[in-house]
Amino acid sequence: MKTIKGKVYLVGAGPGDPGLITEKGIRCIKKADVIIYDFLAAPEHLKFAGQNTELIYVGKQGGNHTLTQEKINALIVGKANKGLIVTRLKGGDPFIFGRGGEEVEKLVKNRIPFEIVPGVSSAIAAPAYAGIPLTHRKFTSTLAFVTGHEDPKKYKSSINWKALAKGIGTIVFLMGVKNLGHITTQLINNEMSPDTPVALIRWGTTNRQFTVSGTLKNIVKRVEKADLKPPAVIVVGDVVKLRELFHWFEDRPLMGKNIVVTRARAQASALASTLFELGANCFECPTIKVVATDNNTPLSMAVKNISSYKWLIFTSVNGVDFFFKQLFLEKDKSGKSKDVRILGHLKIAAIGPATAKKLMDFGLICDIVPESYIAESVVEAFTKENIEGAKILLPRAKKARFVLPEQLRKMGAVVDEVTAYCTVEDTDNAEILLEHLEAGEMDLITFTSSSTVENFKAIIPSDKFDQILKGVDVACIGPITADTARNLGFDVNITAKCYTIPGLCEAIENYYSDKKI
Repeated sequence: MKTIKGKVYLVGAGPGDPGLITEKGIRCIKKADVIIYDFLAAPEHLKFAGQNTELIYVGKQGGNHTLTQEKINALIVGKANKGLIVTRLKGGDPFIFGRGGEEVEKLVKNRIPFEIVPGVSSAIAAPAYAGIPLTHRKFTSTLAFVTGHEDPKKYKSSINWKALAKGIGTIVFLMGVKNLGHITTQLINNEMSPDTPVALIRWGTTNRQFTVSGTLKNIVKRVEKADLKPPAVIVVGDVVKLRELFHWFEDRPLMGKNIVVTRARAQASALASTLFELGANCFECPTIKVVATDNNTPLSMAVKNISSYKWLIFTSVNGVDFFFKQLFLEKDKSGKSKDVRILGHLKIAAIGPATAKKLMDFGLICDIVPESYIAESVVEAFTKENIEGAKILLPRAKKARFVLPEQLRKMGAVVDEVTAYCTVEDTDNAEILLEHLEAGEMDLITFTSSSTVENFKAIIPSDKFDQILKGVDVACIGPITADTARNLGFDVNITAKCYTIPGLCEAIENYYSDKKI
């Protein structure tokens, strides 16, 4: 009987920036039954894995190996021999000092089908993100990649130091931080000028990137002073001088800031991705979950009687989502599902451009989108409308402010408030968040609603509140959220003038840019 064997994809995950993995690499992650991944593979890539995919970490960090290379090889072969699709996810490129060749040797020996998916090596990417072109017509046309950490079992070095020192314009060393002194000594002893520029780039292409520059004669002391630790790429050569003109990545306004995003998980990505692009490291710790209401009968009845309403007002994207989910569940007398055509007689208002944009997904253009994105502004906008006796449907969260319905009723409208969804406490990442806060690792906490503030406060032990939040900035999406935060004891440093996610990000950017001046 023929043994059914799986297949192994040896995938280069890139140097750290999640966006630098290839499309084919992502496809290999999606199709895998098992993912065996390294320390330097970006954790964001694992979000593409299937729900039932087995994830196995085999990282090696600073000499601390989860598994030896021999055991990793055996693990890959063992999983593939069970007929599974295995994606071996390796930082950078698997064939540039990634020991990918050793893993492929085992696959060939065991007659296991495989594919190699190249990745962007940190040897190329880290210098680029540091503003260092490895080749330049005015400086050099020769380039060498060298391991900074040879196999300790070797009888003697296989590196031709004289050839490197005298014949190569740019040299890139990987995994060489601990051997930096040895590297600089060998180059100088083999007649490379002590004044040759050198740069070390730690955590290249990530928002933790940090660069130390100098020359062969002083770089060791500068690295020690900066307390720079692995992982880092070392670049030696005159092209390092160009960093003074070409640096860009580390100049971003939020570079290296650690920011807590408390928004609901399904909506956190827009805020986190924008902050990431500005240089921040985002820790997503949703303090609320958006869930369906236990009793959807009132919303169902409102949809059934939609012809009796003149206005439909949405106060959030969530309200839109849950309203239309209910609408599409409803059926007419003949049993056909209802659709947006039943809303044709209505006028529609929305708080905020995001809510208005969501309605556009259903082909609906709002009649009212106030300039300021709070309930008070909707009320002001309605002063120009004759709503005496008009029926208004307001599908929104179970716990919501009373300003809007109360003021509309004072203007003569008949307002039906219907619970479309609920927000409940989310404590899934609370323990990890507390560890980061207690270690003083967070710079900023963002709040996008009063409920995110209230639930965040509930996570923090009351006797540790002041201590944990000492030195941590707080940013709120608008004045209502800011007032809630202050009432609960938070010192609010940033309040967005435009009460949207882009407005909040702009306010945060301006705050830290001003602090640098």
